[in-house]
Amino acid sequence: MYDELQQMERMIANHFAVIRKMVFSRPDDPALQKAEAIPVDLRGERVLQLTRYTADGKALHENYTAATAPAAFAEFAAGFGQVNIIATTGTIQWRRTKKGKLLSTGKISACAEAAEVRSHNKEKHYLIDAADHTDFLSRLGVCDKDGRVFDKKRAKYRQINRFVELFDDVYDKLPREGKLTVCDLCCGKSYLTFAVYYYLTAVKGREVHLYGVDRKADVIAYCKQTAEVLGCEGLEFLAMDIMEFDPGTAIDLVISLHACDIATDIVLAYAIKKRAKVILSTPCCHHELFHTVKSKENDFILRHSILGQKFCDAATDAIRLLHLEAAGYRAEAVELIDPEETPKNVMLRAVRSDKIEPHKKKIAKERLAAAETLLGCKLMLSKLLEE
Repeated sequence: MYDELQQMERMIANHFAVIRKMVFSRPDDPALQKAEAIPVDLRGERVLQLTRYTADGKALHENYTAATAPAAFAEFAAGFGQVNIIATTGTIQWRRTKKGKLLSTGKISACAEAAEVRSHNKEKHYLIDAADHTDFLSRLGVCDKDGRVFDKKRAKYRQINRFVELFDDVYDKLPREGKLTVCDLCCGKSYLTFAVYYYLTAVKGREVHLYGVDRKADVIAYCKQTAEVLGCEGLEFLAMDIMEFDPGTAIDLVISLHACDIATDIVLAYAIKKRAKVILSTPCCHHELFHTVKSKENDFILRHSILGQKFCDAATDAIRLLHLEAAGYRAEAVELIDPEETPKNVMLRAVRSDKIEPHKKKIAKERLAAAETLLGCKLMLSKLLEE
């Protein structure tokens, strides 16, 4: 590994001015969570500021000049299983294998243009920052090669970042060690698939086997090609019916972004039956209940079409949450994004727990039965879980 670290040292020395960010993950030291470095202006001199994030929640800062950074960062990198370096002219990832060999993928080209020194008053910090992650975001048409987000994609950019932020809140509910098995069901063009993959591998330094599953063969073919071009190890796309998909192992996380109507029920039924540890699902349209509800008690709402639709939207997601609670999940509805941007702004977030008392599951089942009686019908999710 000594030769590879020397190679890293030379690379940092040759490309110091174009480095936008360095991310150190999978630390050997259990007292560290991760570390990252960004360029800052220190009394008129460009330096790389290293921030170490400790397990007890502290952030420790050190500054390195062009003269001191190469050797210091190469030595520091030896204590991590993965290092990602993002520059204005490309990206490089170093990953240590189980046998201790250091493998590198990617390339940073020479360029006279220096990377922008970040302001400490940055308007908004995103976990998936276009300035750092231009490869997959530009490949998906969210930003250009310089990290500038296209105007027509700003809402999508904020949307996937908000999803990842809400995921970050429950990340600690996943297993802390070993490879994670993740499923993005009804993945579509897979904006979210690639964002979650990058968050887990580059930000959290985890090994993953992430499956993107969708019935549209042409979309899956595009996603496969994109993953191959980006060199996403452990990312697999499959064109098939969700209910026929079997990863062959326990599932840690199921995600879904705007699966239309009963497709969300199919996703949730699959996740519940597979006993996924964490579920993050953002429903899309809600047509089923609006067309099947038979309730004289709620006619004062239902007779007004626009109010009836809003009522059915809320009732559908509330019943989905009851199903999750009855199955042993701590479940909640949270706002995904500003409703002014899209009405599809609710996320159903659930974490499986073995500590939920049996009587709470019983209460959820009783509420579920009462709700379906009141509405005079059963949702697709209820039917799928009865099979």
